[in-house]
Amino acid sequence: MELAVKTLAGKAAGNITLDDAIFGIAEIRKDLLHRTVRWQLAKRQAGTHKTQTRSEVSVTTKKSIRQKGSGGARHGSRNAPIFVGGGVAHGPRVRSHAHDLPKKVRKLALAHALSSKVVADSILVIDAATLTAPKTKELAAHFASLGIENALIISGITVDENFAKAARNIPNVDVLPVAGLNVYDILRRKTLVITKEAAEGIQARFDGTLAQPAIAAEAE
Repeated sequence: MELAVKTLAGKAAGNITLDDAIFGIAEIRKDLLHRTVRWQLAKRQAGTHKTQTRSEVSVTTKKSIRQKGSGGARHGSRNAPIFVGGGVAHGPRVRSHAHDLPKKVRKLALAHALSSKVVADSILVIDAATLTAPKTKELAAHFASLGIENALIISGITVDENFAKAARNIPNVDVLPVAGLNVYDILRRKTLVITKEAAEGIQARFDGTLAQPAIAAEAE
């Protein structure tokens, strides 16, 4: 597959050939995308929800009513779940929401996510994502010339500091290194913008030769 390459100024900068196995999948499997997004969001969930049981609440342990003669049930302390201010029965506990997902599924889902942008004609290749100074106004003008309003930008192995500082003040624009490429961020933005270096990095990532595999694993 061959796509045109543009500069940040919107000028033509040649063409680039992309792997059809990564960017040329015609039939997008939404089930793979759904499973991977669920896996990502579950993994990032804090899981710090917690309620106090009857042994953890701080209430008086004095017997609330006499044992006999009240005409009601026999109760001890007020920490039982049936009382206001008492403990919670079967409430949420601190736990991890993460679950396993095979690497083959994650890898295939990433290829389907990338291909979905090609199918939707929502992918743009630029020669480089660099700026001489961290000026948001200048970068916003470049984005306007390219028609970028809501996008994920994959810069390469590393992110240019000036570009990152300028882009962080623009709403609906995310900038990530190639090692941080993931299904959720691809799908949540309308346009996928990759540099020529990022295209090579994506190919290396699928081939297993990415220079920073530890970062890639952490990003997933």
